[in-house]
Amino acid sequence: MTIEVKPATLSRFDDVATMLGPKRPDANVCWCLSHRIDSKTNRELAGTARRDAMRDLCARKVSPGVLAYDGDEVVGWAAVAPRADLPVARSTRIKPIDDLPVWSVICVRVRPGHRGQGISHHLLAGAVAYAAEQGAPAVEGYPVDNDGQKVDLTMAFVGTRRLFEDGGFTLAARTDAVAGGFPRVVMRRPV
Repeated sequence: MTIEVKPATLSRFDDVATMLGPKRPDANVCWCLSHRIDSKTNRELAGTARRDAMRDLCARKVSPGVLAYDGDEVVGWAAVAPRADLPVARSTRIKPIDDLPVWSVICVRVRPGHRGQGISHHLLAGAVAYAAEQGAPAVEGYPVDNDGQKVDLTMAFVGTRRLFEDGGFTLAARTDAVAGGFPRVVMRRPV
């Protein structure tokens, strides 16, 4: 298996939809917007409006994330953006540790049938590389510190401390945030 990671551009929107979209087009699913936009807008967007909002993000000069491919098949997604552009920048539970204009990996997702093959590691490395190409001085993640315990798939999108450590990140801070019953930490890696 050879995994290639590419930016989630408008020309790859069908693959973004494969990774993030629902089986029923009008269903209300995240579309990786819940941690990208303010809560009021997040509540207002419904059904196909969520798809359209992600399509608009993919049309921008800076992509909202990266996609992993096994050959021509899309198998993963990682959302990455400047922290300052995300609601986490205003979080009272995951506070900034300094004024460095870091980028944040806020979601890592691998398609069913492809999990357990190391794709999340490729996605994280690809997200770091993309952020570096865009001028990021460092990249952060806010994973669960689960100490090897199983994380519910619903909350696994934030990643695990081990995934980030394997990707060259180090513990930068502890937070007041919790996901899936586990504390979340700030992991950082210079690029």
